[in-house]
Amino acid sequence: MSQVYQLIVIGSGAAGMMAAITAAREGKSVLLLEKLSKIGAKLKATGGGRCNLTNTLSNEDFMARFGRDGRFMGPALDGLDHKALMAFFSSLGVESHAPDGYRVFPITHSSSTIINAMKEEMDKLGIQVLCSQKVESLEHDGVQITGVQTETDSFKAEAVVLASGGMGYPVLGAEGDGYPMAEAVGHKVTELYPAMMPLKVKDKWVEKCRADTIAKVAIHVDMKKYKKLSATGDLIFTKGGIRGPVVLDFSREITPLLAKFDEVPVLANFTKGMNEEQIRAHFKKEIAKDPHRNTLVLMQTLLPESVSLALCNLANVDEKMGWNKLSGQNRDTLIRLLVWTPLTINGHDGFKMAMITRGGIHLKEIDPYTMQSKKLQNLYFCGEVMNIDGPCGGYNLQWSFASGYLAGKLQS
Repeated sequence: MSQVYQLIVIGSGAAGMMAAITAAREGKSVLLLEKLSKIGAKLKATGGGRCNLTNTLSNEDFMARFGRDGRFMGPALDGLDHKALMAFFSSLGVESHAPDGYRVFPITHSSSTIINAMKEEMDKLGIQVLCSQKVESLEHDGVQITGVQTETDSFKAEAVVLASGGMGYPVLGAEGDGYPMAEAVGHKVTELYPAMMPLKVKDKWVEKCRADTIAKVAIHVDMKKYKKLSATGDLIFTKGGIRGPVVLDFSREITPLLAKFDEVPVLANFTKGMNEEQIRAHFKKEIAKDPHRNTLVLMQTLLPESVSLALCNLANVDEKMGWNKLSGQNRDTLIRLLVWTPLTINGHDGFKMAMITRGGIHLKEIDPYTMQSKKLQNLYFCGEVMNIDGPCGGYNLQWSFASGYLAGKLQS
């Protein structure tokens, strides 16, 4: 008779490895199945390979950044918040720190350190890891899980944790395998959208600004029904669009809109939140220092030359003219553009450039206190496969670890 594992974990990302370690520490026999030839492929790429593990926000503030679904995370974060996560890695010999007081990294700033430490712990705990094993279906008797079927084998289990991730970074094995598996046992999966990715814009002038990064940009959707959708952070211009932390955060809101509309108009403040009155006062002060400076030089006291020139062109203003020689209408137009610059977002590169997936298994069908399915006993979920995602800054990785920890407790 084939072995019956007390737990099978599907997927070797942050959530899956944490679930496996947690269960094994409580004496469970654990089998981890990974479809790629190596474990932790997507984790290795996290944060550009630097691995932003979590951040230092309180649980309340952390959950608030996930929107209305954030409360679902409460029990998981109570079990493993950012301090407990840092202590967990410290127990594995990996120290971490928050150099900016907010984002937490391993002191090596290398995701390989995290993967190697978790692999060593799994080896120490006797967790059986099988790579190149793609799970195709969940086996059950109609009431509870009984095992899994891979392309080549069948494995029996008392419990299964589905930690197969989303669809972001398909080159690293993310293909959304878990969604059809969950649907096959009665779960609903929401619409799926790529998120945390660069965006394309219709505006040709951005191409001339590629050398520049703008700090603390505020951006919001300029559509009556969606004006509350906004983000703040650093922005980088690209050949055909925009990227940078603010865009990665904002894309979570934009990709669902682009599925409804061909274009999404937005407004961006490139002047660190300055309003018209503040900009007028700033210019008055600068002109008092040197009345002979032309408009372009004056604009450059707020923005890089390329962006200043682009905004002058948008306003049909001769940038070589002195500010006081411009018409009142021209000055007003330029100041309005400095406060809110219009951009039109018209596309993205799909899941191939997405770090995470927006959407997933409906949260109403999962018990937040155990991560167990409400449809099938002893089936658990953790990480990105569920319909919850957060912004940049360690949010999604913290959630993966915390939900994996809770799922690995196997509370039924």
